[in-house]
Amino acid sequence: MDLFFLFKKLVSFIIMPLPLSLVFMLIAFFCFYTKPMVARGSLLIATCILFISGSALGSKALISPLEQKYPVFQQQDTAIKFIVILGCGHTSDPRLVVSQQLKICSLQRSVEGLRIANLHPNATIITSGAAFGDSKSNATAVKEALISYGVNPRRIISFNQPMDTEAEAKVIAPLIAGEPSVLVTNANHMSRALFYFEQQNSTPIPAPTGFTVKQGKQAESWMLHIPRSGYMTTTELAIYEYLGQLWQWIKS
Repeated sequence: MDLFFLFKKLVSFIIMPLPLSLVFMLIAFFCFYTKPMVARGSLLIATCILFISGSALGSKALISPLEQKYPVFQQQDTAIKFIVILGCGHTSDPRLVVSQQLKICSLQRSVEGLRIANLHPNATIITSGAAFGDSKSNATAVKEALISYGVNPRRIISFNQPMDTEAEAKVIAPLIAGEPSVLVTNANHMSRALFYFEQQNSTPIPAPTGFTVKQGKQAESWMLHIPRSGYMTTTELAIYEYLGQLWQWIKS
């Protein structure tokens, strides 16, 4: 596995809310007797990080700008030739059917890909994603899930090697360049994904899915503002994407 890829994953993990708050807690612990002011400050910072990242207000404020940039895909007047479903993850488990082996993000993308495939029955579906130590690639897992949904396997092309979005774009963009195509990925990830494809001279139509911020009466309930782990997960998704966009900006 690419050492730089591992480095990026390690850095992104360390600055996530929970690990970062634990770092400040450790500082508070070791400075408790020798530097009480530092200890109190570190403990306050850790508490603020946990509270803000675990609240609906904080998590939605971070992820909403990412998710609201592109509308939900609607059936096009022109024929679509390719539907690209970006990889996310899965865990092979023979006790489960293949759709149950997919991570939530991969399941969301495969279902959205299926919806678009039904709207445009002549389109070819492209799945991608490496194995990451699993017995099969994510591209294969998503392909198997689509087949289980009733998609003709002859409609599906799989790229089993790409380890991240940039690698996916480099492999897939040359195939779909100049063709009417759709790009399926999570809403918070769409902006970064499109950037990589545009770098490779490809401009697919965005088809965001997996929205975490939704409107409605239930979404306005005061109970949703109580800090909880689910909101921290949303915060982590947003931070990860902002870090990815920062890296894109540095490289470009």
